[in-house]
Amino acid sequence: MADVRLVVGLGNPGPEYAETRHNLGFKVIEALDEALGIEVKQRKFNARIGEGRHGGKKVILMKPWTFMNRSGQAVATAVGFYKLDVHGLMVVVDDMALETGTIRVRAGGSAGGHNGLADIIEKLGTDAFARCRVGIGARPGDQAVGHVLGRPESEEKPRLNRAILRARDAVLCWLDFGVDQTMNEFNRAPEQ
Repeated sequence: MADVRLVVGLGNPGPEYAETRHNLGFKVIEALDEALGIEVKQRKFNARIGEGRHGGKKVILMKPWTFMNRSGQAVATAVGFYKLDVHGLMVVVDDMALETGTIRVRAGGSAGGHNGLADIIEKLGTDAFARCRVGIGARPGDQAVGHVLGRPESEEKPRLNRAILRARDAVLCWLDFGVDQTMNEFNRAPEQ
């Protein structure tokens, strides 16, 4: 089905993770839910999903309700169910390799050390799907887990909130114009 798009935001379920840096994918889905008027509350594929229409396309928003490192099965099941070409898939994730508050859109590529992306690539058997990475900044190896699963400091919050809205806008651009135009438009430094 060429007119179906699946947008997956990665995070961890449960209130203890809700405001952590690792749940920025969920936050972007929530911003898209609001922008598109697609409620993400149906339980399906071991995920929370919402279905609607945008620009003549069927759009499915998804938050896998597994832990981050096991997101792949929910995504692969949905891709199979909707008979989706992987070029109709966009995955939104947090990324320690990017400066806090920046975003990067890619048409495909490696997991870049992100276990959620790695699991999706493994379950789909391909890395040829779009992804939008939201920067959370780096920490030394022994502090990485605490940083990812921690809550943002007050000075980070405005940058992350802007990044969530910028990632939302990048996904909307992808829905309307495809990955190449989205990369051209959104892989520049945002205006401050």
